[in-house]
Amino acid sequence: MASEKSSEKSSDERPFWRRKSLDQMTNSEWESLCDGCGRCCLNKLEEEGTDRTYYTDVGCRLLNDKTCRCRDYTHRQDKVDDCVQLTPKNLKSITWLPPTCAYVLVAAGKDLYWWHPLVSGDSETVHDAGISVRGRVRASETQVSDDMLEDYIVSWPMKFPKGARRPAK
Repeated sequence: MASEKSSEKSSDERPFWRRKSLDQMTNSEWESLCDGCGRCCLNKLEEEGTDRTYYTDVGCRLLNDKTCRCRDYTHRQDKVDDCVQLTPKNLKSITWLPPTCAYVLVAAGKDLYWWHPLVSGDSETVHDAGISVRGRVRASETQVSDDMLEDYIVSWPMKFPKGARRPAK
């Protein structure tokens, strides 16, 4: 009887992203999964015929390249035509999210990394670990025409920086 209660208690103490499916999360829990890396806010090119996605180091016009957050999150979809609002439903069909993305990790049944603010308790660890776009955005989309985006293609947004995979302490 005691072991049944202790296992019940230990599962209740697990963080919400380990206890709940994405569909079960409150809006606040869902929003807190975003680590603030800004990688999804980089302009991307999709190759016709293959649907292969190429990241650039050109940020969305609303991306603050210092905080790696949206300058107008509430109104972003009114201001940016191709801004995608992630949902548990559309997450299944979006192939361009980086492998470091908490939404991707949790959907796949994986845990969050040590640098995620929900794990570390510090919003700066995502930057310290080299996950965020801080210092890596070369230009804003307001400065680069669509026909020039190919000159800004980079591979780092789809990679893990050294040390970013180590488990939480």
